[in-house]
Amino acid sequence: MTILVTGGAGYIGSHTVLNLKEKGESVVVLDNLTTGHRQAVLNDVPFYMGSLHDEELLHYICQNHNIEAVIHFAANSLVGESVKDPLSYYENNVAGTLSLLKVLNKNNVKTLVFSSTAAVYGEPKHVPIQEEDPAIPTNPYGETKLAIEKMLYWAEKEQGIKSISLRYFNAAGADPEGRIGEEHHPETHLIPIVLQTALGQRNKVYVFGDDYPTPDGTCIRDYVHVMDLADAHYRALNKIRNENEGGVYNLGNGKGFSVKEVIETCREVTQCEIKVETSPRRIGDPAVLVAASQKARDELQWAPKYPNLRDIVTHAWSYHAKQANQNKNRNVHLIK
Repeated sequence: MTILVTGGAGYIGSHTVLNLKEKGESVVVLDNLTTGHRQAVLNDVPFYMGSLHDEELLHYICQNHNIEAVIHFAANSLVGESVKDPLSYYENNVAGTLSLLKVLNKNNVKTLVFSSTAAVYGEPKHVPIQEEDPAIPTNPYGETKLAIEKMLYWAEKEQGIKSISLRYFNAAGADPEGRIGEEHHPETHLIPIVLQTALGQRNKVYVFGDDYPTPDGTCIRDYVHVMDLADAHYRALNKIRNENEGGVYNLGNGKGFSVKEVIETCREVTQCEIKVETSPRRIGDPAVLVAASQKARDELQWAPKYPNLRDIVTHAWSYHAKQANQNKNRNVHLIK
């Protein structure tokens, strides 16, 4: 039996594929490579370049790989972009998942783990955020993820597809062995942006607001190591396998780190000067976003292996520095 990972060439998806293979699972990947990278997928993993809208391809994969379960990452995921082009997010995220569910039902695939997001909560009323807190998204990205969660609820009621939705906050870090890491174009995540500045690929880091009601005035976010997220997806898969139960779970460290703390940790790890410029607040940025993940700890037996910010940054730095060195050597070779 095989696990289909949609979006398996993306950041979290590729790390999850790596983890699944290390657990001895049979895996196949579907990705349209809009934001994913083919080289992030292990060579011995069957790979299909295609869309969730291609039901014929989905059916072929289910039939020819004896698909038992799906871990579903494939989605557009930029908040700002979703505000500017909301219909494309509904088309790709919601309609794409609908196509997937139709094919799974036809092929009697009844297990799905969904990559959701803390963006479904919108502006939190209190922190840490609990799974039972109101889900009132403030952007189309969060709206589409919440719509998918609701679709999965009814798919279970009517079609018997058991699913677990994992709502997580800021994925960060890289494979500790440096095999794969985070590569977005353009990059929007804080830690890689700071590390790119350390490498001289950016001139400075912009800090959006330093007058928030937090200890150092900058926003606080919950950073979760990408391999801890990969582990959570595997544990969620096994919960459905073993208990035939779905659910919704937050994934987080349970504590947050401020923008200034992240930058200072990057300085300590890289031993590089990192220039910072303070800019006005961005509209819609809450002061603090931290997840309560006790439910995942209790029911999935999940706990972060790398809760320390320094470990997260160290693994990310190892990957980015290696990539920069490889690119430098490649350029020298081309010049010669």
